[in-house]
Amino acid sequence: MFKTKFERGCMLVLGGAKSGKSRFAMDVCNALNRKRIFLATAQAMDPEMAERILLHQAERGSKWLTVEEPFRIASTIRKMDKQDTVILVDCLTLWLNNLFMKYGEDREEVNRNIEDLVSKLSGVHGAVLVVSNEVGMGIVPENPLSRRYRDAAGLLNQRVAGVAGRVVAVLAGQPLVLKDAE
Repeated sequence: MFKTKFERGCMLVLGGAKSGKSRFAMDVCNALNRKRIFLATAQAMDPEMAERILLHQAERGSKWLTVEEPFRIASTIRKMDKQDTVILVDCLTLWLNNLFMKYGEDREEVNRNIEDLVSKLSGVHGAVLVVSNEVGMGIVPENPLSRRYRDAAGLLNQRVAGVAGRVVAVLAGQPLVLKDAE
């Protein structure tokens, strides 16, 4: 289990697909005696994704309040962040994908949303865990849009890691602490 005490601030949890990052983040949240809020960024765009969402909701159970917000996560965190809460945002890369789909080539709007989130995460009152995929360790995508997305995801992860007090990479279900400011 995670050895570092986590009570307050922002923690970034990174990993690849099916690395165990979401499970790890949920375990950290469940260890806190606080109101638990799951901020879901996924959208059910097809039957398979809808099924995944239902399975994840059932897995969390009734001790979690689920808030579905595919776009305005900074303002949602701003509204719900209290000293007695823990918010789990899952996940940043899906949120970034939603922004790409909504704003297309408008990089300024995507960047504005990212800066708004980073600003909020730098001053949380309770505890916020943010899950994100590490997409920069794979192959170079063959098309410009995919390369732009990969680059934006890497820069987003760097910005959030810069303000997070803790950064943990999860590989094969095992947490590796990259940053612990406490």
